[in-house]
Amino acid sequence: MNNWQEHLEINPNICHGKPCIKGTRIMVSVILDNLAEGVTVEQIVADYPPLSQEQVRSILNHSGGN
Repeated sequence: MNNWQEHLEINPNICHGKPCIKGTRIMVSVILDNLAEGVTVEQIVADYPPLSQEQVRSILNHSGGN
């Protein structure tokens, strides 16, 4: 299982302190919204090139998803 803490960060100077994927300004809420809309992990990675499937799956693992 992925350690989600390796992939996420909260920095008050980035995106007003909202949780983001480390090294990006892509907020976790954006990823979760996409997943809730039925967008696949593969499509999210294609739409947000800085992301890896491992990073997206770490969010799923932390949020209780599959």
